[in-house]
Amino acid sequence: MSSATYIQPTNQGFRHYLTDVSNAARAFAAALFAAQERQFITQEVALKPTQNDRARMRSHRKLIVLANAYQHMHPSLAAELRNLAARG
Repeated sequence: MSSATYIQPTNQGFRHYLTDVSNAARAFAAALFAAQERQFITQEVALKPTQNDRARMRSHRKLIVLANAYQHMHPSLAAELRNLAARG
């Protein structure tokens, strides 16, 4: 006659899994709250220099000249260039 023995498995693997999950949840919560704290730090904003009137008029004239050059070949392109020039 043969005998079989049954060894009851321990819950060590499951305990380690729960420990790892809880550690990951704590780390995620800490990172989430740390990221939210950073958004209240003041940052310097570099303002874009404004374009002066001369440069704007120069660009306007260039677009108008370009539109006049394409008037006979592509009237719709010339109209679009004039539209861009009118926007400023």
